[in-house]
Amino acid sequence: MRLKNHSSVSEFLLLGLPIRPEQGGIFFSLFLAMYLTTVLGNLLIILLIRLDSHLHTPMYFFLSHLAFTDISFSSVTVPKMLTKVQNQHIPITYKGCVSQTYFFIFFADLDSFLITSMAYDRYIAICHPLHYSTIMSQSRCTMLVAVSWVIAFACALLHTLLLDQLSFCADHTVPHFFCDLGALLKLSCSDTSINQLVIFTAGLAAIMLPFLCILISYGHIGFTIIQVPTTKGICKALSTCGSHLSVVALYYGSIIGLYFLPPSNSTIDDNIFASVMYTVVTPMLNPFIYSLRNKDMKGALKKLLSKKTEFSN
Repeated sequence: MRLKNHSSVSEFLLLGLPIRPEQGGIFFSLFLAMYLTTVLGNLLIILLIRLDSHLHTPMYFFLSHLAFTDISFSSVTVPKMLTKVQNQHIPITYKGCVSQTYFFIFFADLDSFLITSMAYDRYIAICHPLHYSTIMSQSRCTMLVAVSWVIAFACALLHTLLLDQLSFCADHTVPHFFCDLGALLKLSCSDTSINQLVIFTAGLAAIMLPFLCILISYGHIGFTIIQVPTTKGICKALSTCGSHLSVVALYYGSIIGLYFLPPSNSTIDDNIFASVMYTVVTPMLNPFIYSLRNKDMKGALKKLLSKKTEFSN
């Protein structure tokens, strides 16, 4: 992308987290531990799914892509945030800021589409179990993931190209720990009405529409369970869908509260806290939510550890 001379600033200054300097060491250790947990936990999920043939199913195929996306999503913002916590005066270049905005939007949208694909997979598994293997074929799963990547790429590119057309004045201080698109638009001297319109329409397409599809999928699942209200069926449905619903609530709850609800009572600190929830906390919790409550993942981990023990002996 060719960055035109629309900006009078060559760099932005990220204010970072709203913490006092003397608290920097504590928060650095906390977020470093959370980031390492995110990376190692999601890498473990990818490794287990890759090595265990019993996990070569549509559900775990989507989960492996979600794990990769979570690692990438956190890596876009957390390393820079950790540097900022340690040193209060580290700026980010204009090109670096635009690049961070692009990858942030890309992986956020990709996360949304993958979570939706997983909801569709659960819907077919519970509501159409006899046709599950036919409907959720390898080619269809690959197509769902490929379409998710393409749409996420297009949405992020559109936002970034429009951002590149804006002019920025003397104020180059971003009251956030990363180059948030909304925060950057507030610093612009240009007319941002088109950008705001695209944020609204693309937000509906990439966030609200997938969220609606998830609600519809689980509505059908709930209706199917009610029709045959056996204890075994209810327990199986909760075991199958409970983990995914937890991720949906964490991820979409934070994003909708931050970007789609009226901002009259929200403060900058509230927005930063909500951003931390879905950029740092949710990717870290996903390995625990999907693995610790999953017998298949636990079994795959035990097999891996037993093989390692045999090899060492």
